[in-house]
Amino acid sequence: MVHAVIMAGGIGSRFWPLSRRANPKQFLNVFGEATLLQNTVARLHGVVDPGNCRVVTNERYVDQTRAQLPSVPPANVFGEPISRNTAPCIAYAAFALEALDPDATMVVLPADHVISDVRRFQQVLRVAIERAEENGALVTIGISPTHPATGYGYVQYDGPPELDFDNPTAYPVLAFAEKPDLATAERFLDSGDFLWNSGMFVWKARTIIDALEHFLPDTYEAFAPLQDAFGTPRESEAVLEAFQASRSISIDYGVMERADKVYVVPGSFGWSDVGDWKAVYDLSEKDRHGNAIRGQTILRGSGRCLVHSDDRLVVLVGMHDAIVVDTGDAVLVCHRENAQDVKQVVDYLYAHQLERFV
Repeated sequence: MVHAVIMAGGIGSRFWPLSRRANPKQFLNVFGEATLLQNTVARLHGVVDPGNCRVVTNERYVDQTRAQLPSVPPANVFGEPISRNTAPCIAYAAFALEALDPDATMVVLPADHVISDVRRFQQVLRVAIERAEENGALVTIGISPTHPATGYGYVQYDGPPELDFDNPTAYPVLAFAEKPDLATAERFLDSGDFLWNSGMFVWKARTIIDALEHFLPDTYEAFAPLQDAFGTPRESEAVLEAFQASRSISIDYGVMERADKVYVVPGSFGWSDVGDWKAVYDLSEKDRHGNAIRGQTILRGSGRCLVHSDDRLVVLVGMHDAIVVDTGDAVLVCHRENAQDVKQVVDYLYAHQLERFV
């Protein structure tokens, strides 16, 4: 049976000041009425039943997650007592799934992506599921790059440079590359055999457990005792002990970059990880001056700006390529090209004990 595991534990610090600890990025309705998390579950319709969707989030967001996803059984929302990056998150879910269904196939998705062409996405996902059901296969979904982005990791694949996106195919992975500088990203695009690493994965639960045992034995050993704890009075205590014993490490670095039988299914379906406010601007509807506006605003002689205001009037005069976000207790003003640096503001707030603004 195919199950989905949705990772929804992040805070989304590059979305500050709208994204806060009490209401992080995945719970925001940045585009339309549904939230990013709700859209992630909705686009699985027809591929994975809501009853087979599981969400791994921080334990402080369990009730909020259940409220946003009434079609997902409450017991399918797992709370992480400590945030430890994606490898421990996936280990937790994999052991839980194998205890329920020893032959389970896992579709692992971040909760905060935007995908505009759901039909093509599901085509790619079905091909990835089919390949993942082969013994020992680890599958990732790659995105056909549209520009030399420096904010994404890359996947090099063994296949033709001209891809048929109407007939998706799984190709062997040659290498993973970390986020590059601009010159390296341009070289990747020129080579024709690199894709953006989407952070979406498909594999059998047993396959990823075996991979964790081989490549991340400390993570495996931390979470293996959960097999005997699920459904017992010790479950919560055992989960806490597992996360306390596990180091923080990503599944990409810990497993995918080191494994052998790894495949990628390239896709082109209007994907964005909505990593910062610039991505929101790029995906938003704009007026004839290139402004994306939400809330009460007045703009004079201003163009290519993103303005988001919850309650107060925001006025821009003679501004270009700016991001302005007003949440009442905080105001962000930055150049669109510096949107990634907003995370540094959040780090500063924590370092100077200004957590009331986070």
